[in-house]
Amino acid sequence: MTWYIRRFEEMSTNELYSVLKERVDVFVVEQNCPYPELDGKDLLSYHLFKEVEGEIAAYSRLLPPGVSYEEASIGRVLVKKAYRKQKLGEELLKRALDFLTNELNESRIKIQAQDYLRKFYGSFGFEVISDVYLEDGIPHVDMILSKKS
Repeated sequence: MTWYIRRFEEMSTNELYSVLKERVDVFVVEQNCPYPELDGKDLLSYHLFKEVEGEIAAYSRLLPPGVSYEEASIGRVLVKKAYRKQKLGEELLKRALDFLTNELNESRIKIQAQDYLRKFYGSFGFEVISDVYLEDGIPHVDMILSKKS
């Protein structure tokens, strides 16, 4: 069980395939959301993932400022179904926030969260900054985390 963080060009073909397959499995198939998963932002992002026995157990995409928003961002947060209820989501988000704040020195992080997860993200200090809206047919809210220097 190993955590990795890689820029797109540092990922092996197998890692890239595994990450994209898991994202499609979760965001397209499991959530019944028939919308394009590839958006061109992967090339400019960092990819944080946990690998267990050759498969992706948890993943998130870390976007530098200017890729999605003026602020840095975290997206495509997922835990594979077989690994849920093991606190991997919390560990994943802690690692993502640590990387963005300590390695990239970002003080503001904006996310687009599924509405049912607002308490989860709120527990890390994120605050809701929008009304609920539909994104690909799923209720979402925008949230922001501002770290004090």
